[in-house]
Amino acid sequence: MPVFNAHVPANRFSPEQKRALADALNQSLVQALGIPEGDRFIMISEHGESELFLDPTFMGMRRSSDAMIITVLLGAHRPLEDKRAVTAALNKLVVEALGISPDDIFVALIPVPNENFSFGRGDLQLAEGAPRW
Repeated sequence: MPVFNAHVPANRFSPEQKRALADALNQSLVQALGIPEGDRFIMISEHGESELFLDPTFMGMRRSSDAMIITVLLGAHRPLEDKRAVTAALNKLVVEALGISPDDIFVALIPVPNENFSFGRGDLQLAEGAPRW
């Protein structure tokens, strides 16, 4: 049920690289949390120079023109160790997929109560309990 939105620099990544990015994001959940591969909800948004601002050195990073912001809507029931596992897997897999620096990936995890997700048909499929995974 996690939902990704990757905010990337415009015209920097090819369609194949964007597919590789989406695959890496999905696999970060599969590897870190055991989420089914079909639980895949990903948006990739491109932003021009005047629309995406990431400080190049904040928190000791050395960000390049490849820098991106990835937000993840994640079940609020997830403990800290799950969040650490997801961000570590996400960073590793995106670096491998795109050949960018680990410093270029800013991640924001946004906790959402499970009952706030609808997978379709207007139903709140997880309102009665947590998912099996």
